[in-house]
Amino acid sequence: MRLITWNINSVRLRLPLLQKLIIEKSPDIICLQETKTPDEHFPTDPLKEAGYEHQHFHGMKGYNGVAILSKKPFDDVNIHHRVGREDCRHIAVKFPEFELHNLYIPAGGDEPDPTINEKFQHKLDFIDEMAEWFATNYTNAQPMIAVGDLNTAPLEHDVWSHKQLLKVISHTPIEVEKHTRMQNSLDWVDTSREFVPHDEKCYTWWSYRNRDWKKSNRGRRLDHIWVTPPLKPALSGHEILSYARDWEKPSDHVPLMIDLDL
Repeated sequence: MRLITWNINSVRLRLPLLQKLIIEKSPDIICLQETKTPDEHFPTDPLKEAGYEHQHFHGMKGYNGVAILSKKPFDDVNIHHRVGREDCRHIAVKFPEFELHNLYIPAGGDEPDPTINEKFQHKLDFIDEMAEWFATNYTNAQPMIAVGDLNTAPLEHDVWSHKQLLKVISHTPIEVEKHTRMQNSLDWVDTSREFVPHDEKCYTWWSYRNRDWKKSNRGRRLDHIWVTPPLKPALSGHEILSYARDWEKPSDHVPLMIDLDL
């Protein structure tokens, strides 16, 4: 089974890129974040024509939005609202082999001080709630996958400069601490770091502000695929499709892909 997660930064605008990705990689399951469209305008038909008959999405105009597209049927479809908001950031479905959660954690704004930046407080509250919710509702013996734009680059080599980004949102110590607590909630396995050594740089996002993203290479690893321990032995492949950052009118995130032998 092949699974891809991608912060597409507008599914309607970048539908041709999604169709290109489908042709190139033929994933069984696609999880999208930041779809930026209300449900009535989601491009259901062209994605069904591409083979993704089974779809679950939850979106709003201009912001956020998440989607799960699958060639395989799923059930137990859920929309989860977090920290008292209905802002389209968490959906889930259940396959025979595992339960799948698609997350878009808030970015957190610019100032890493929750006392003056409500967006940062929202992010911290969201991660805290997820950690508590996973630990309360599941065990690490259940086969589960959590994917998405988690908007935190937790490790030293998940950012282009550990020292310079310690006070930049996505890599601050408080975010890393809370992100780690969420990961520990079910002993989640960070699949990218199963394939890429911890001392090797690994990114999934490059800012639009960099005119030449390759040359500057000031990236961060904000996109993640986690599996619970029962699925770790099934991991058979991994790829960060960094070349997608060179596509015409690209997202600032690139697709992240894993293969599972189930």
